[in-house]
Amino acid sequence: MKTYIIGHQKPDTDSVVAVLAFKHIFDSDKCWGHTDSVACIAHNLNPETEFVFNKFKADKPQLIKASDIPVDAKIVLVDHNEELQRLTGLNKNQVTDIFDHHKINLNLNKPIFITTKDWGATNTIAWQIMDTYKYSIPKTLAALMLCAILSDTVGFKSVTTTDIDKQTAQALAKIAAINNIDQLALEMLKAKSDISKLTDDQIATNDYKVYDFSGKKVFISQLETIEQENLLKTRKQNLLQALQTLKQKENYDLAFVAISDVLKINTKLLILSDEEKNIAEKAFNQKPENNLLDIGPKLSRKKQIAPAIEKALT
Repeated sequence: MKTYIIGHQKPDTDSVVAVLAFKHIFDSDKCWGHTDSVACIAHNLNPETEFVFNKFKADKPQLIKASDIPVDAKIVLVDHNEELQRLTGLNKNQVTDIFDHHKINLNLNKPIFITTKDWGATNTIAWQIMDTYKYSIPKTLAALMLCAILSDTVGFKSVTTTDIDKQTAQALAKIAAINNIDQLALEMLKAKSDISKLTDDQIATNDYKVYDFSGKKVFISQLETIEQENLLKTRKQNLLQALQTLKQKENYDLAFVAISDVLKINTKLLILSDEEKNIAEKAFNQKPENNLLDIGPKLSRKKQIAPAIEKALT
């Protein structure tokens, strides 16, 4: 029986690499019960992830739709658990395992195997399993896992970063023979910031999560960049229009785009309408101006942005 390992919709680097990391874990030891596993992604790679896979000459996971998964197959979710973040059409009754570092919000029909840790990246969880059971790690996979941790922790600048993430990064760098982690993080940041070839819609949906907050369908996208000021100056109105179109098309109750300057450690939220304005004011205790709200030194959607919006809604 096949097992399909898959990350969330619109996957980031951590989600894409995690499916490869857990395939390696399952292939290393039959005790996991997934002897015929397939590493999958729900969407094409973003610019940063594309850069990482090209840099280390790695093969990408298989791009699939829910209809590609046989009805008798197992499904393992990594880097997500919520229904709104899963591959569209996925059968939740086929989910047997979850490995994640986000808050759990589940409604399943049966007990399953779940591992969650409050660490900066799902790949940190994968490494801890590999290290505990002494599984060997290929050099290329170690490099990819290091990149995933650097991406999700924003080069260790995010509040989600833990000492375990830093220790794991050092261990992976040693295996991958990478001597300068800071230089690698900078290269990834430059790749992530290059949005010159992206449309307004692609920027607005470059890295997003959809949440169920008190019955409200809430879209929160985040763009991490070193060109925040120029982006907002030249494309703010176009991004607002793209966000409005997306909100109507997908029937979101609320839609936000966070533009984060990872060098200045600052995030500004695009505020689409009075609905978003009222919630944002409650969440961050500030008033937006010209469809923009400066929420200060907040880089983590998981710990600083989404929880504040959820609290304002409840």
